[in-house]
Amino acid sequence: MRSSYCGVLDSTFIDKEVTLCGWVDRRRDHGGVIFIDLRDREGVVQVVFDPDAKEDFERADKVRSEYVLQVTGKVRARAPETVNKNMPTGEIEVYGTALKILNVAETPPFPLDEHQSVGEDVRLRYRYLDLRRSEMQRILRLRSRVTTAVRNYLHNQGFIDIETPILTRATPEGARDYLVPSRTHAGKFFALPQSPQLFKQLLMVSGFDRYYQIAKCFRDEDLRADRQPEFTQIDIETSFLDENQIMAINEDMIRHLFAEIKGVQFGDFPRITYAEAMAKYGSDKPDLRIPLELVDVKDLMTEVEFKVFSGPAKDPKGRVTVMKVPGGNDKLTRKQIDDYTKFVSIYGAKGLAYIKVNDLSDLENGLQSPIVKFLPTEVRKAILERVEAENGDLLFFGADKAKIVSEALGALRNKLGEDLDLYTCEWAPLWVVDFPMFEEDDDGSLSALHHPFTAPSCSAEELRANPPAALSRAYDLVLNGTELGGGSVRIHDQKMQQAVFDVLSISAEEQREKFGFLLDALKYGAPPHGGLAFGLDRLIMWMTGAHSIRDVIAFPKTQTAADLMTDAPGGVDPEQLRELHIRTRLEEKPKD
Repeated sequence: MRSSYCGVLDSTFIDKEVTLCGWVDRRRDHGGVIFIDLRDREGVVQVVFDPDAKEDFERADKVRSEYVLQVTGKVRARAPETVNKNMPTGEIEVYGTALKILNVAETPPFPLDEHQSVGEDVRLRYRYLDLRRSEMQRILRLRSRVTTAVRNYLHNQGFIDIETPILTRATPEGARDYLVPSRTHAGKFFALPQSPQLFKQLLMVSGFDRYYQIAKCFRDEDLRADRQPEFTQIDIETSFLDENQIMAINEDMIRHLFAEIKGVQFGDFPRITYAEAMAKYGSDKPDLRIPLELVDVKDLMTEVEFKVFSGPAKDPKGRVTVMKVPGGNDKLTRKQIDDYTKFVSIYGAKGLAYIKVNDLSDLENGLQSPIVKFLPTEVRKAILERVEAENGDLLFFGADKAKIVSEALGALRNKLGEDLDLYTCEWAPLWVVDFPMFEEDDDGSLSALHHPFTAPSCSAEELRANPPAALSRAYDLVLNGTELGGGSVRIHDQKMQQAVFDVLSISAEEQREKFGFLLDALKYGAPPHGGLAFGLDRLIMWMTGAHSIRDVIAFPKTQTAADLMTDAPGGVDPEQLRELHIRTRLEEKPKD
């Protein structure tokens, strides 16, 4: 039906006849000459109809926005004074000789102009129209380029694309499973995979030593701007490589992607340990574009009379730290400091102490803060020396349980970086390594920091003897404060896997019920293996500059996991429920 796309026409097409198909972006009538901006996935071109076109001119007069047209005409150069330098096809236009209206359209519920602001609920309800906008077309086209580049890169590295099941069984991976009732097995359920983790390990046991998949994954969890109930990950697993080799392959892939898609050249990615990341930045996914660091002063605060500081300082699980904002005295008002105090309260902080450094030479009157009077002169001096303070600096303090301090000041660090535009570069990729194997829950029990199939750096005996001290062979790839991907060397020895299950208090019966197939597979010559999974949606979000993950997915869900366009989730016929052996029981709403 067409000979070319609208957006690819340029001066090389001059004097050629073309047939185009697309949507009416805009129609204008200028003194008896009708101009139609025709749009398709490649862009927009101007089509001109004059009265010499007769019946086609009359049809052109009837078209309106979003009508679907087929246009035939000759490409010609625009007059110099009408050239549109802001339009890729702005040097030419198509002189229309034939027009066919393929379909009419009602007035859209919102303008498709990319410069118009439209509420997200409206955009999602009419997503098929929202996707016509040039910005959404650009994002999804870039997403396609990324997945193609990933496939080509991994294929050239000897990886095999293998699909794993969508209907599987529930396994504990840190979030709720989406469950699918079985009609043929009464009372039993499939689960949608949170990741292909176990299957890709089994593929390594099967001898496919380099696997990848652009995999759909599902998690029934509370949503945020960067979360969706169904998401896509670039899933990779390989055998007979250690963590350094696995990281090298994946680092090279990301470097290759950014060079090909964005024209950005990355050097070698720095590596920092989990302990260093938490100590310096209060986060295991630090944004290294921000030149602010947390400095521990716990040892200086044990003997001060101010219990807000001395209490956490004496607590083995406490932390007291300072973050210096260079020149912060002039950059931040008292109201802003009060706002930051409210901000850190979100993370459990009970307050946000601060000191304004006005004059370093006067430790009595040169420091401005309500807390200065509680700090002996020698403590003030030691703090200022440790953070290398200068006149005009602002110091923020955190004092509480270590987790609260790290989360609160880590989040404040990111917010200050954004609010004060402290970024020192555009891109800051890094690896975070040497994660703990386990984290302690509120009840004192241990849970896997990543997942229970991650290999520890120690022996099974050392793991059992001191689980909290065990480090894992895990690694996360972080970009600009966002975790792009995470992975690890896996456990390939059955005894080590059982040791991890034992530390996690997973009984022998539960091990056999949930993971019997994996434990059996490990008995039959499982090779050393490991892998990594990248969040494709987050990666595209960064590469396109989108503000929400919903803007990089063709048909996303809302923050309440609903699809406004199809009105999903929805009810089903009672007969279908009976076939699935399900009876619904909805709680009655309380009466007023």
